[in-house]
Amino acid sequence: MKFKTVRLVLGDQLNIEHSWFRQVNDDVIYIIAELKQETDYVASHVQKVAAFFCAMGYFANELKEQGHQVLHLTLDDTTQFENLDTLLKHYVDEFGAEKFEYQRPDEYRLLEQMNKLKLTNATKGCCDTEHFLFPFEEIEQQFPKDKHIMMEHFYRRMRKRFDILLEDGKPVGGKWNYDANNRNKLKKQDIENLPQPLMFTNDITDILQRIERHQVQTIGQVGNQLLWPVNRAQSLSLLAHFCQVCLPLFGQFQDAMTTEHDSKWSLYHSRISFSLNSKLLSPKEVIDAALSAYQASCLRDSSPDKPSIDIAQVEGFVRQILGWREYIRAVYWANMPAYANKNHYSAHNNLPHYFWDGQTKMNCMKHAIDQSLEFAYAHHIQRLMITGNFCLITGIDPDQVDSWYLGIYVDAIEWVEMPNTRGMALFADGGIVGTKPYSASGSYINRMSDYCKGCHYKIKERSGEQSCPFNSLYWRFMDQHRDALNRNPRMGMLYRSWDNMDEQSQQAILDTAEQRITNLENL
Repeated sequence: MKFKTVRLVLGDQLNIEHSWFRQVNDDVIYIIAELKQETDYVASHVQKVAAFFCAMGYFANELKEQGHQVLHLTLDDTTQFENLDTLLKHYVDEFGAEKFEYQRPDEYRLLEQMNKLKLTNATKGCCDTEHFLFPFEEIEQQFPKDKHIMMEHFYRRMRKRFDILLEDGKPVGGKWNYDANNRNKLKKQDIENLPQPLMFTNDITDILQRIERHQVQTIGQVGNQLLWPVNRAQSLSLLAHFCQVCLPLFGQFQDAMTTEHDSKWSLYHSRISFSLNSKLLSPKEVIDAALSAYQASCLRDSSPDKPSIDIAQVEGFVRQILGWREYIRAVYWANMPAYANKNHYSAHNNLPHYFWDGQTKMNCMKHAIDQSLEFAYAHHIQRLMITGNFCLITGIDPDQVDSWYLGIYVDAIEWVEMPNTRGMALFADGGIVGTKPYSASGSYINRMSDYCKGCHYKIKERSGEQSCPFNSLYWRFMDQHRDALNRNPRMGMLYRSWDNMDEQSQQAILDTAEQRITNLENL
């Protein structure tokens, strides 16, 4: 068959609301392809690979049901092609196409690949993904390269731009940000009342066999059924579940961690990030759903099956989607490709083996990593303040940390992973994302979790063989970078605590930290 236009749909462009799909045109064929190029550039969690392949298959079928012409290629079909370029050239020629069209990739690597693609007999055309709320065209103007733009200021502009949680131009409730309200630790009764997560049972037997047949190198665990949403209907169900069941306490416990419940991995988090980042859901409909739940809550009396939702809960969630997610994307595009090489602290230590197998005596690290290997998921505070914090204060090479985060999490795509990891967690960008490093001792972990109970190490001790490694490593990091960090007003109190220790105690802490660094593989 011949087609005038070939259109490429990437695995993270599964937006059925895109203007491409409004009209059926028999002269247009859509290509959706599984590629070794995409499975092999970083070692990925098997659930991540399976989720994308499964979602791509569902999306291809949905397009076909609407009457579109679709070529859905699995690894069995694409093994003959060296990469995406050769595949596209082959099919553009085979179909005798006059035009090749694609949506702008959200990953710099893929955008460069599309820019360099040379077609003999067809023109190239690029359009927007029609997903994000902050226009791509405004990034360069509002986010100067290598400059720190305050996320809070950006977030407030976005609230005003889209008239979200505003009354007469002022924030609902009188404050823009309720983050200070959202730092509660889970108490015993809170843990008993944790909701069960909504999980799906997608049969991925064929996909797993295909992954094995083509020797795709993966990490992590999976059964024959995948719990993640892989189509629009499932994604909308998960969003509705969050708004009804989890949103009423989402903000309050968004930084909390526990080991003492089957739902310890999900808590009150939405877990819609895969659906969002693959574009099965749009940020606008996610925000609208949360706002609708909040507004409905304001109009009724609270009951056990329909608890009330206060402003702090919904604002915290809106800030994640409207503020942080859009902000991180802008930082990525404003600073690539140089951002991928930033290493402000010249960190060069290797990622220890327990990031791949969870075999460590540090209870907090074991739980965060085991969970990541089991579910391809960890919530933001585990990523930032457990594994990320550890990599920061031990000086792990940002390239290795990036690869781990990008591979292990089902929702990780470079545009969102890299600024969160290299910027927020590691401060490797020197302050483009954050105003200070998110370093913390074991005290923070103990304050927000029950991880320290039953740990091999003692949280109250700062030095010596039994001391919590986070304690000595934290003070080593702070001491190493004092000249730079001392200029930050937010760090003054911390350094006063350090200075109030006697010299012998300080030296014992630093000696312990050096032993920890030397013995990193055995912690």
